[in-house]
Amino acid sequence: MRAVWLVTTAALMLTGCATLSGDAPSNRYLAKGVFDARDHLPPPPAKGSEAALRDREIFRATRALKDTPRWSLAQEDNVEEKVLDGYACALGVTPSFERNPKLAVTLLRMSRDVRSAVAGPKLKYRRPRPYFSEEGPICIKRSLGLALSPDYPSGHATWGWSVGLVLAEVAPDRREAILARAQAYGESRVVCGVHNMSSVEAGRMNAENLLSALKSSDAFKADLAAARAELDAARAAGPAPAPARCEAEAAALSKPLL
Repeated sequence: MRAVWLVTTAALMLTGCATLSGDAPSNRYLAKGVFDARDHLPPPPAKGSEAALRDREIFRATRALKDTPRWSLAQEDNVEEKVLDGYACALGVTPSFERNPKLAVTLLRMSRDVRSAVAGPKLKYRRPRPYFSEEGPICIKRSLGLALSPDYPSGHATWGWSVGLVLAEVAPDRREAILARAQAYGESRVVCGVHNMSSVEAGRMNAENLLSALKSSDAFKADLAAARAELDAARAAGPAPAPARCEAEAAALSKPLL
């Protein structure tokens, strides 16, 4: 995964709000060996199985979404660094580094745990992306880097769900809207044609497993509490996202994916 939300290691050092805990490195929450995603995710669907055939059918059906508003939203969701902007309508406010440095640092530190949780299963299963076996457009440029990154589990879905689960903790009154957006964020990878649906579903499971492990970290719990107080202040201060933007997003997500 790329560095997320344009937050750098230098910014992490300047804010000084990451808390050390146990033997975990200062740039992540979980010490080596505390959580191995490979032990918690089932293997991807076997070739020729009913689940694999479902994946192929979904890929074919969703190619019809090309050039629709849902396709455009999927392209926006592809930019991992802007994930919090994608949650603005669900939150009712657009977080910023200036107003929410503690949230930014929490997500930056968590992103390194997410990276490990994604890399292990990807390298274990090495499942090819769907566009290698099916004809059809994808919503981003085909590149060597994309091709070499295995399909299972979806890294974007794992990341989007991890962020969504954190935001649901720090803004519990918006939980339903936040998790609905997390679901859509993962499904954007199916719309894009760069992941199978089962790989996106595995991304959600991967995030939920990781968040359960993160809650054993005193550092994570302390940073989460600080981010909650900070976000409460930002939500009170506003401003809310532009209504037209949120209406357009709601319209794009209102139609069933299939």
